[in-house]
Amino acid sequence: MAVTGRAALLGFLAVAAVAISGSLAPLVTAVALGLIVVLIVVDLVLAASPKGMALSREGDTALRLGEEATVHLTLSNPTGRRLRGTVRDAWPPSAHAGPRTAPVRVDAGERRRLATTLTPTRRGDAHAAGVTVRSIGPLGVAGRQRTLSAPWTVRVLPPFHSRRHLPGKLSRLRELEGQHTAMVRGQGSEFDSLRDYVPGDDVRSIDWRATARGDGVVVRTWRPERDRRILIVLDTGRTAAGRVGDTPRLDHAMDAALLLAALAGKAGDRVDFLAYDRRIRAQVRSSGKGTQIGRLVEAMAPLEAELVESDPAGMVGAVLGTQGRARRLVVLLTDLNAAALEEGLLPRLPALTSRHLLMVASVSDPAVTEMAAERGGAEALYRAAAAERTLGERRRVRAELRRMGVEVVDADPEHIAPALADAYINLKAQGRL
Repeated sequence: MAVTGRAALLGFLAVAAVAISGSLAPLVTAVALGLIVVLIVVDLVLAASPKGMALSREGDTALRLGEEATVHLTLSNPTGRRLRGTVRDAWPPSAHAGPRTAPVRVDAGERRRLATTLTPTRRGDAHAAGVTVRSIGPLGVAGRQRTLSAPWTVRVLPPFHSRRHLPGKLSRLRELEGQHTAMVRGQGSEFDSLRDYVPGDDVRSIDWRATARGDGVVVRTWRPERDRRILIVLDTGRTAAGRVGDTPRLDHAMDAALLLAALAGKAGDRVDFLAYDRRIRAQVRSSGKGTQIGRLVEAMAPLEAELVESDPAGMVGAVLGTQGRARRLVVLLTDLNAAALEEGLLPRLPALTSRHLLMVASVSDPAVTEMAAERGGAEALYRAAAAERTLGERRRVRAELRRMGVEVVDADPEHIAPALADAYINLKAQGRL
C-alpha cells in the first residue's frame, strides 16, 4: 500500500481539528480518522492492480564504454481500470540510468512506452533490477505498489581508444609489403616481385639472373609472411587491478591488445586470445584469417581483475596446450612486478621461449617517474627514493627478460598500444614473424 501526500494532508487536518475542538476531541478525532480510513480503503479498491500489468522491453543490447544506450519499456494495461501513478525502472548505479521515475497514465486495454537512457561507467553486463509500478487511486489518497520483473541485459564493451592509431600502423604495414606509394622495400621472408634498382637499395637484394637478362640492375622485393599465428595472453591476476591514472591496468592492457589484434588481422595473421590468472577466464580461438575484434571485445567485456596471485605454471601450461606445437608469437600483457616475475614466471620462461617467440608488454605508471624526480623536504626525498627503487627493479626485470630472448614493451598508458603495435611491425620487418 502507498499513501500519498493528500492522505498526509488529511491526517494533518484531523490533528488540527483535535487541537481546536477541545471537549469534543474524542468524537472529532474518531470521525476524522474514520473518514481518512474510508478514503484510503476506497482508493485502494478502485486503484488498478499493478500486479496485473504486463511488461516488455526492446532496445540496445551492447555499447562501448563512454557511449549511451536506450532501452524501451512497454507497459500494457490488460485490467479493466485506468492506471495512474509512477514507474521506476531500476538499474545498477554504474549504469547511470535516467530518468529514475516517470509518471504514467494508461487506460484499460492500452499501453505506454517509456525510454530509459543508460550511460555506463564500467565494463561488463548491466542487468535491469526490476520495475516498480505504483498505482494511485482516483481520489489520489492512496494506492498500490509492486515490483515486477522485466529482465534485460546491456553489455558494456571496452572503449578501444587506441583505434585512432590503426590507420597509421596499417600504412606502415603497407610500406613493408611494397603497396604504399613510397614503395619502401619490405624486409620480410616471402618473395614479392622484381623492380629496377634505385640508389639506397640493399645490394644483397640484387637478382643477378634477372639483371643479366635485362638492360638494368634488378632487385627483389619481399613482403612479411602472412598467416602467422599470434596468441595474446592477458594476465587478470592481482597486479592487473592496480589503477594507473583513473583506469585499472587491466583496461589499458585490453586497449593495447585490441589494437594489436586489429593490426595483425589486417596483416593476414591469425589471432587467438587467452585471459588467465589461476584459471582460464576467457578464450577466443581464431576461426580463420581476418580480424577477430568483434569476438575479442565480447570476451573482454565481463573480465575483471581477480584479487589473487596469478599461477605462472598454469599460465605456461595453458599457452603450450593451445592449438598444437606450431611456432607462434605469444604476447603476454602483465605487470613487470619484480617479486611476482622473479619468483613465478622467469624460471618457467625457457619452456615458452624454446618453442615460441615471446613478447612481454607492460603498462608503466607515469606517476612513479614523476615521484622519482621530486625534490624538496624529507618526505619528498623519501618518495623519490622509493620511486627510484621501483624503477630500478623494473629496469632489472626488463634486462633479465631480454637476456632470455624475450621482446619487452614497457610504456605508459598513452603509448603502450602504439608501442606494442610498433614492436609487432618491427618483427615483421625483420622477418622474425
